[in-house]
Amino acid sequence: MAVLPYGRHQIDDDDIKAVVEVLRHGALTAGPKAGEFEAAFAEKLGVKEAVVCSNGTTALHLAVLAAGLKPGDRAIVPAVTFLSTANAVRMAGADVVFADVDPETGLLTPDTLGAAYETAGGPVKAILPVHLNGQCADMAPVKDIAEEKDSVIITDCCHALGAEYKDGGRPGDGRYEDFACFSLHPVKSIAMGEGGMITTNDRESAARMRLLRGHDMKRDAADWTLKDMAFDKSDEPNPWFYEMHELAYNYRATDMQCALGLSQLRKLDAFVARRREIASLYDKLLVSLGNFLHPIPRTKLAESAWHLYPVLIDFEAKDKDRAQVMRELLAAGVGTQVHYIPVSDQPYYRSLYGEQPFKGAGSYYGRVLSLPIFPAMSDEDVSVVVSALETVLG
Repeated sequence: MAVLPYGRHQIDDDDIKAVVEVLRHGALTAGPKAGEFEAAFAEKLGVKEAVVCSNGTTALHLAVLAAGLKPGDRAIVPAVTFLSTANAVRMAGADVVFADVDPETGLLTPDTLGAAYETAGGPVKAILPVHLNGQCADMAPVKDIAEEKDSVIITDCCHALGAEYKDGGRPGDGRYEDFACFSLHPVKSIAMGEGGMITTNDRESAARMRLLRGHDMKRDAADWTLKDMAFDKSDEPNPWFYEMHELAYNYRATDMQCALGLSQLRKLDAFVARRREIASLYDKLLVSLGNFLHPIPRTKLAESAWHLYPVLIDFEAKDKDRAQVMRELLAAGVGTQVHYIPVSDQPYYRSLYGEQPFKGAGSYYGRVLSLPIFPAMSDEDVSVVVSALETVLG
């Protein structure tokens, strides 16, 4: 029996053609497709710069480095997110200050952000709000707090590509953040196999991130300091020469990935529109389970990109634990997932900062279950999921 996964990419013939074209005629890496994809992505979001890289985690790490985080600094991260949001802070040597979230949406709020500042124990260099499930945090007051506290905003938009502010613009356009980070993993809004993108309106920071993704190899003679090695006897730059001034990484994306991403980007609006149709159908059909199951509430700032469709279930009321429900749904052909275990509960972070029970994060995590949602789902597929839920939950 075929199983509906919680998420899946959609690759069409034109996507395959775009990749094959690079394989046959292009540079496999360090070619022109990265620049083309960056320009198209920046135009789509209405932002000055987009920097492509190998995945969403490396996007976050590059943004954290560009923001200047270093050992001794602090950054606030919501407890409910994927591991990489917090890990990127630690990869720069800075400390994570976890913030609680709204128990119904899983999102950082101005109140939970304020509480995190109070417990930080010192200045906070950056905050990393997370647009969870495709919904946006309430960014206007978050920005006000960050400006008051002199903190850089690095928004984790890995779930939110395709979301739209109700008064115009898109998450990641720089209205509310200094940097925004996107994941282009196969279950996200568009896919490039693995891939990530950072957007910013700071051109100097974008140039630095492009260097950091490629070992900081400086090939511009104006940047060179080793004059005795860099130039020949006639004072011309040696054509092979480069310098590295700081520790950096190989976070580049290939031209094959970027060709796929460029092709997929043209379909973003159609993909997100279908996700919204599926979410609306779920909303309608799940009313019958309303006594013990409800979708997460809708936020007011933006139209969701519906990367995930999570519901909150009162498992105790049904006298079934979540693992049992997931196994019975899988037996009925419905795959589900949990997004996410609070990062603050992970052994690594407990060993660093001790146990930190967050009431909102615990409540959200204890009830959440992600149902299948992806553009190729049919209306009948949605009905199958709801019918399976009705049977399993009684």
